[in-house]
Amino acid sequence: MLPKKVLVTEVGTRDGLQSEPRFVPTADKIALVDALTRAGIRRIEVSSFVSPRAVPQMADAAQVMAGIERPPGLVAACLVPNANGARRAAEAKVDEMVAFVSATESHNRANVNRTIDESLAGFAEVAAIARDHAVRVHGAIAVAFGCPFEGDVPFAQVVAIVGRLHALGVRELTLGDTTGMATPPIATGLCKAIQDAHPDMHVTLHFHNTRGVGLANVMAGLQAGIDSYESSLGGLGGCPFAPGATGNVCTEDLVYLLHEMGIETGVDLAKLVAAAKRVEALVGHPVPGQVMKAGPRLRRYPMDAVRKAVG
Repeated sequence: MLPKKVLVTEVGTRDGLQSEPRFVPTADKIALVDALTRAGIRRIEVSSFVSPRAVPQMADAAQVMAGIERPPGLVAACLVPNANGARRAAEAKVDEMVAFVSATESHNRANVNRTIDESLAGFAEVAAIARDHAVRVHGAIAVAFGCPFEGDVPFAQVVAIVGRLHALGVRELTLGDTTGMATPPIATGLCKAIQDAHPDMHVTLHFHNTRGVGLANVMAGLQAGIDSYESSLGGLGGCPFAPGATGNVCTEDLVYLLHEMGIETGVDLAKLVAAAKRVEALVGHPVPGQVMKAGPRLRRYPMDAVRKAVG
């Protein structure tokens, strides 16, 4: 029994742009978010309230939040690493704060220079600030499907962290495949372990296509009943603090797959592809999206537009 409807969250404007060497102007970021909204995306990870020194691409988070359109139904989320980021996000009137922790000590050290316990203590501070401002909190666990420093991550280790987030009141959670180490059996097993331990936790899956199995992992997630996925326009992205973390699952490729399976998303694929084509110009290099290049399955071509075999 596959979900009849899936929520697609766009993370390209945060996860996609954060590791780009070329700074994308604020006005262009705003225009991109608005294009995604008009395409029907209803949850967007707009930016990140991190240190501008650590991630210069996100230095204009407040300006981007102030400039975007906010139609009814849109959830404008932003990543917050600590209490200071949470206060800045609250001032910017975000709809949702995304607070994160890694599934392994090694990656957590590399990512935020903290232990897991320290990060969870900081998460509690973020949650308190969010509650004071009536802002939703969404948890995220990086390297949930495998760590580039420690290898396989035991399901019980992830479930234990989920339990600690649950105790803090978190009921919305993203499992991040930060370096593309997930496989369909791992995705299926981890989803089941969390569903068994915390059936009231709504899980979102965030896969990377680093090793070419991103959409295969989505299929495994759908078969496990997961109805929420994060992806990046054009397939941009990758954690700047994890070796080999290239390529999120591409949003338009994900939407194409879901539509071909008869699963509703509320997203206009043609408008999404148009937005993806703008991304290449903004970042100044080709992006890995496939549907933006090939078009939908039933696209038709005039006979005189192709070369013909002769002789």
